[in-house]
Amino acid sequence: MDAVAQALADPIRREILRMLRDRSATAGSIAGAFPVSRPAVSRHLRVLREAGLVRDVQCGRELEAFLRELHAESPWHRRFDALETEVHRVGRQRRMATATPSSNETKRKKEIA
Repeated sequence: MDAVAQALADPIRREILRMLRDRSATAGSIAGAFPVSRPAVSRHLRVLREAGLVRDVQCGRELEAFLRELHAESPWHRRFDALETEVHRVGRQRRMATATPSSNETKRKKEIA
């Protein structure tokens, strides 16, 4: 009970509880409502959490949706794949051309020798 009484002794913590009474809020939105620093609000939230007056819930669904959006195939995906294939094909042709001499070069080497 002492922890609860100590948590409620601060006016900022009481206001945070009022804010959270009807709806949940992010730590950032709570911090934006007060003229103190974010670390100070974070400490207030920690005191409230340790007193059992608030709880934090990690919402990973928004993050998952954002990451899915980033990893979604773009319209350019197939075009870049095709470009990559073409770059490899041209590179392979150039390597083969420099690795095996043309028939004219072979004839010249035989004539010189």
